[in-house]
Amino acid sequence: MANPVMQWQILTKQVKKLEEFYSGLFGWKMSNDNALGYRQVSTATEEGIQGGLWPIAEGEGRSMVQLFIRVDDVKAYAKKAEELGGQIVIPPQTLPDGDEMAVAVDPDGIPFAMFRGKQVR
Repeated sequence: MANPVMQWQILTKQVKKLEEFYSGLFGWKMSNDNALGYRQVSTATEEGIQGGLWPIAEGEGRSMVQLFIRVDDVKAYAKKAEELGGQIVIPPQTLPDGDEMAVAVDPDGIPFAMFRGKQVR
């Protein structure tokens, strides 16, 4: 299985401000119609990949861009990431919508997520 980058997300403490910024700048449409309160971003094109804004509270982390990479076995890839010198910061888990994910930090300190959508089983 190939492991494409499927989505991006911006983690932010200023979700409303960034929603207004990116909507105003690029015309992106935002929706928070999901179980996690996540702002899904539609860039209104089939080119590229879609993303979202993830609200973080003070003390929960820092603002950043994070890539989501599709894998066929989240637990196996999380283990492999650790074996290669990465660190798992959010262990493999199933989200309310049925997707599985884990978040790792690579040896240079850059975070990324590995996920498997509920439809890929």
